[in-house]
Order: sequence, then C-alpha cells, then structure tokens
Amino acid sequence: MKRALITGITGQDGSYLAEFLLDKGYEVHGIKRRSSSFNTERLEGIYRDFHEAGARLFLHHADLADSTSLWTLLYDLRPDEVYNLASQSHVRVSFDIPEYTADITACGALRLLEAIRKTGIRTRFYQASSSEMFGSSPPPQNESSPVRPRSPYGCAKLFAHAITVNYRESYGMFACGGILFNHESPRRGETFLTRKVARAAARIKLGLEDRLYLGNLEARRDWGYAPEYVEAMWLMLQQDRPEDFVIGTGVSHSVEEFVELAFQAVDRDWRDHVEIDPRYFRPAEVDHLVADARQAELRLGWRPRIGFRELVRIMVEAEVAALEAKLEPVGAR
Repeated sequence: MKRALITGITGQDGSYLAEFLLDKGYEVHGIKRRSSSFNTERLEGIYRDFHEAGARLFLHHADLADSTSLWTLLYDLRPDEVYNLASQSHVRVSFDIPEYTADITACGALRLLEAIRKTGIRTRFYQASSSEMFGSSPPPQNESSPVRPRSPYGCAKLFAHAITVNYRESYGMFACGGILFNHESPRRGETFLTRKVARAAARIKLGLEDRLYLGNLEARRDWGYAPEYVEAMWLMLQQDRPEDFVIGTGVSHSVEEFVELAFQAVDRDWRDHVEIDPRYFRPAEVDHLVADARQAELRLGWRPRIGFRELVRIMVEAEVAALEAKLEPVGAR
C-alpha cells in the first residue's frame, strides 16, 4: 500500500486528491493547522463514502511555518509521495498580507523540500504551482513561457516553483511542478470569484439577496473542473522522470461570461443584480490566462473532460441544492 502526505488536505484540491488516492488504495496522511474552529468539512463525506477509508485517512497537526513539525512528520511517516498544496491562495488577499503569503506559499515549499532532503527519505514531491506566475505574459502560456507575476501570490508561487526545480537539479530529487490554471468546483472557498458568483446566483434565485458586487468583469481565465486536475497531479508522480507540466483546458472565458451563465442557470438576467465595486479590483491586474497543455496530453495522457458551461452548471446547481436543503422545514425531511 502506497503512502501519501498532502499539505492543504482540508482545501478544495486537497480533499479531491485525498478522495482520488484513497480510491486507488493509498494510505493518506494530511497536514492541518491548529484552529479553534473545525476546518475539515470537505473531508467528512470522504470518511462516509469510502467505507473503511477512515482507517487509511489520517490528519496531523503541523504547519508550513514550522520546520520542526515537518521534519518530524516526514521522518515518522516516510511517505512514498508528498503533495504540497498548502498556501495562502487568495490572490486579492495577497496584496493585503504579502509577508504572510510569502512565508507560507514560498518559504513553506522551501521548508518542506529541505525537510525531505535533510531527513534523507526517498519520496516523490509535487509542488502546486500556479498560472498566476505568468501574470502579464502573452497567452497562450506553456512550460516555456516567460513568467511575469502581478501579485504577491504570483511572486510567491514563482519562488516555490523555482526552488522545486532547483532541488531537483541540485540534489536529484524527484520533484515536479504542476502549473495549474484556474480549476473550480462546489468545494471552492466561498470568497473565491467562481464560488461567490455561483452562491449569489442561488441566493438571488431563492430570494435571499438581490445584489452581487464584483470587480473586473473583463479578465479572462482558463477554467477547468478541480476533480480532473488532481488526477494530473498524481500522473506527474507516476512518470519515469520528474518534469513540470502546464494543466488547463486551452480555452479562456471572461468573468462576465461566467456570471452570465451562472445567472442563466437560475433564469435571471445578471445585469439586474450585478454592480461593480472598485474595492474588488487588484492593484495590478492579470488580463488573460489560457493554457497550452499539449505536453500534458502528450506525456501524461491527460485531457480535461468537463467543459466551461457544464462547470458553471455544476457549481450553481450545487449551491441551489445546498440552500434548499437548509431552507426545507425540519418536519419535511
């Protein structure tokens, strides 16, 4: 039985990756930060759905800001695969807390790589890199495109990616960087754009609110379905030699297109409900990101299956169903 360690297991990608690996027979260990509130909601269904998976899914208190906890955990577990998904991952928020973003997103990856090197364990390492590294680089972007990040988050991800390459080339580590473009799902955090839009559309449909405040509607992104992207992460670590791969759909859409489809899904005209709020504009905008993922298709055999329109529908329908379940009278259940 293979053993995997996932940082950021309580997030969108971490929960889908845990589910994917458990389905493949792995023993899965995850790192969670100490908190006064529960932050494992995304994992609760996994315990139920996989029957005895609870005996193969373990959570440990550790932190990417604490080298000692990483060293101890790696030495004790000696995982076959390590997936570093943890970060301060909100781009807009990174402008407000740039130092923390750099410490966790950039230096956190370095601490983890150094812990692997110093403990001497033989493991395969995956670094969650980001299309935000490309920033203002002209589209489409592939593994050879210039990197011009436009946010503290993008800069931190660029360091994490570069240090992963450095450890691979300097110490012969099996270390890969997955440069993932935007990928969404009903498990996306509520403060992220796509989830915010899907949730607002559902609430407006049910009469719970009437307004949605957004920033730049013209920005274009390459949006995919998160459960498919964790498969690409796993495939990278199954190859004969470590490489970096761009992962995306190869098609971009504007924020306005996402909003329009989300409101169409609830039979509403978005123009009646959406207002522009300057507070949601970034100090430096990224205008257009779209992946050239031909290498992933050629070498990994990976291709996206869920299209943009279906992705939006999945997210909005999940929000409507969740809200209706909460609003349903207790006696009617």
